[in-house]
Order: sequence, then C-alpha cells, then structure tokens
Amino acid sequence: MSESSRQGQGGFPRRDVEGRIVALGDLLGISLAGLVIGLLALLLFDWGFATVGAGDFGRANGWLAIILPAWLYWEDFRAWEFGAARVVAALVAAGLAVVGGLVVAGLADGLPPLLGGGLGAAAFTVVYAVVWFTGVHWLARRTG
Repeated sequence: MSESSRQGQGGFPRRDVEGRIVALGDLLGISLAGLVIGLLALLLFDWGFATVGAGDFGRANGWLAIILPAWLYWEDFRAWEFGAARVVAALVAAGLAVVGGLVVAGLADGLPPLLGGGLGAAAFTVVYAVVWFTGVHWLARRTG
C-alpha cells in the first residue's frame, strides 16, 4: 500500500506505512481515551458489584484501566522494526512510567483504590506515551 493511499484512509491515530503512530498528540489522545474507557468500565463493574452486595463501591483497582493504553503501546512497539532503539525506549519508558504512576498513586493514598489507582494509571499513561514516542524516534534517528 502506498503512502498516499495509507494517508488518504484517514483514521485515528494517524500511522505511517509501517503502522507506527506519527504524532505524539495522536498517541496521547488515543491512549488517554482508552484510559477513560477503562476507568468507565471499572466504574460500571464496581458499581454493579457494590449493588449486589459483593463489596464496597470504589474498591476496584484503578490500575486495571491501563489495559487499553498498554495494548496500544504494544501495537506501536511491534510496528517498529526489531532493534535496540525500540527495546531501549520501551524499557526506559516502562520504568519511568511505573515510577511516575506509583508516585502519583502514593500521593493519593487516602483515596479509594479506584480513584487512587486511576490517577496512577493516568500518570503511567502520560509518562509512557511521552517517553516512548520521543525516545524511540530519537534513538531510531541516532542508530540509523
């Protein structure tokens, strides 16, 4: 498929011929949308379980909301050709994102797990997207 026909398909997030996301804003936008969908699904399930008496509302783990963003990051990781750039960028991004998410979740210690974990998941999502995107593009240019 040619670049012009690929670009002409529209779609979001915008991707290049290899299937890599081409703009940081697209990566952030779609990953945050996935996070919100995950949080809403958790909220619905938590409410349903609390309604039937299977626990207190707000006790679900908000960290589960990173499932859709993590899936997106995995697909973007797979779109990059095998090499050190993608592996190093992914490892550094994951490490910084976990630390950032844990710091934010730790600061939200008094909140219910759904909210505190959700804030940690949001921090994870933003940090990973920014570090991954800028890191993999920079490293790919440096390593050829």
